[in-house]
Parts: sequence; C-alpha cells; structure tokens
Amino acid sequence: MLHYGKSLLTESPKTPYRGRSVTAGVGHDVLVDISVDAVVSYVDRAVDQMTEIVTGLGDDLANRKPALPGANSPYAILRHCLGVMEFWGGEVVAGREVIRDRPAEFRAHGPVADLAAAARKALDQFRADAATADFAGPVRGGAERKKDLFELEFTSQGHALLHVLEEVTQHLGQMELTRDVLRAAAAPG
Repeated sequence: MLHYGKSLLTESPKTPYRGRSVTAGVGHDVLVDISVDAVVSYVDRAVDQMTEIVTGLGDDLANRKPALPGANSPYAILRHCLGVMEFWGGEVVAGREVIRDRPAEFRAHGPVADLAAAARKALDQFRADAATADFAGPVRGGAERKKDLFELEFTSQGHALLHVLEEVTQHLGQMELTRDVLRAAAAPG
C-alpha cells in the first residue's frame, strides 16, 4: 500500500461535493492506496470476462462490428486490451521495448480459440511485468511516446498499472454492450 505525500485524508479540510463531504485536494492523481496484486486481480477478471464473451459469441459474431458509427468487433476490443497490457505493463512498468501497432488492434480478426490462447499468454506476461513494479517508482519506459507533459499514466509505475485497469474495465463494458447488440441483430425475427 502506498500513499503519496502527506496523509491527505487526515490533514486536508473537508469540502462539499454533490451533497457529500470529501477531502479537499484528494484526487485520482494525488492518492494511490492499492496493491499491485489487487490491480492484477481486477485486470485478470476483466480479461477473463472478455475472453468468455468472445468465445461465447463464436468466430462469426465475435468478428462482426455492430452497425454503429466507429464500432469495433468484440475480437478487436479484446485484441486492443492485450496491446494495452503489453505496452503499459511491458514497456512502461517492466521496461521492455514493445513494438505495438495500435491501429492494427482495431482491425484484428480471426479464430476466437487463437485469441483466447493469446489472452491467457498476455495475462501471464502482465502478471510477470506487474510483479516487477515499484508502485511509486518512475516509469521504466515509454515516456518518449507521451503526448502531454502531464499525462497521468506516466506519473509512476502504479499509475501505469491503474491505467491498464481503467482500460480493460472500460472495454469490458463496451464489449458487453457490443455483444448484446450483435446478438439482437442476429436473432431471428
């Protein structure tokens, strides 16, 4: 467990927020109080759920895009999440050079069995990468790719891991909706 700076929860004055009392100055970029193992367990769960969705849809539906502007197939969504894990866990946290073709992740398609195997392998690698993390430590790689000097994900290795969690949980929700739209469109009548 790690806290940045002073104990903000006990030393900052309370301010109202949407009818609740909250600690002033505490934000998602100020206080980190979570273990690497906790982040990894949530990432595991989200990727496992996405893998179940893709395999449950089968090769045909998993590779379809819903008839919505800018939509992605469930296959591409999961492939993108594996790229997120590889870059942020592998390069930013563990310091390995990662060659990533992000646009290709969204064009990806293929057999779901192969993607499920890739997801298992990617989770194993993410666990190994995360095990090297110094939650408060500076990023070990990838910073030359950041677009904004104050990009939160490059604040520390912990922030990079939390970004992976943010991405996979966000895309799990997207995939659940995508699955429902695809099933409804494919249903007879």
